[in-house]
Amino acid sequence: MTTHDRKPGAVGRRGLLAAIGAAGLCAAAPSSAAAARALPLTAQATEGPYYIDAAKLRSDITEGLAGVPLEVRFTVLDTAGKPLRGLRMDLWHCDAQGRYSGFGEQGEDRSLSFEGRTFLRGSQHADRTGAVAFATIYPGWYAGRTTHIHFKVLNGARTVLTSQFFLPDALSEYLYAQVAGYKRARLRDTLNSTDGIALKAGHTVVGAVREERQRYVATLTLVVDPASSPAAEHPPGPGPNRDAPASGFPGPGEGPPQPSAPEGEARTRAIVPRRA
Repeated sequence: MTTHDRKPGAVGRRGLLAAIGAAGLCAAAPSSAAAARALPLTAQATEGPYYIDAAKLRSDITEGLAGVPLEVRFTVLDTAGKPLRGLRMDLWHCDAQGRYSGFGEQGEDRSLSFEGRTFLRGSQHADRTGAVAFATIYPGWYAGRTTHIHFKVLNGARTVLTSQFFLPDALSEYLYAQVAGYKRARLRDTLNSTDGIALKAGHTVVGAVREERQRYVATLTLVVDPASSPAAEHPPGPGPNRDAPASGFPGPGEGPPQPSAPEGEARTRAIVPRRA
């Protein structure tokens, strides 16, 4: 039985996901009225130091890795709302303990190496409706960053979008506290509201999440200019460096150290969506 055959069971919280949706964490496909106007482009975000063109065209990127089943669904459109068929999408993210495949110096003490591994990496081409889907697991976290999934959209050999997909803090918090494979000795230090990359990127990369049978489903609509050639932001390479958090793990170098996340009631207020 694969990770995608297992029902989330205790980790399923329909009320939690309903609250998230009600708070506006939904990037639904644009209506016909919206499509009549030029749609705002999806925000670019740093590539990070862990990108590899793994040359693996596949929809299931788990490679049997344990974790809470997650299906990530994208719809790729142009600014007029027209589906962009055939564009390639690359997706990559960390495992349940915040470690990336393909690199060494991973883990709390940087003693682990996953060089030569390709778990949680893959590519797909958008279908005639602009849809792309990946079967994966819910990502974990590492110091200095909120929960995120990296992706690229390419038109041939040219990258037209590099960004990150941010998941709801409330669901992340629950899974990290309750699911054995995600539990850590210390509290997650960075939330969506304190992550500089997430704050800069804004609402266009915050998706919707819902619970379906045996998995969670995360959806995000991407709006790209297929003729563009944006400059990619490349931070320093992985491993210890002056831009990574002092106690960083696994030392992604994706930005300066972030302030400590709040605790107690302050943390609850920062995580649970509230109406203005």
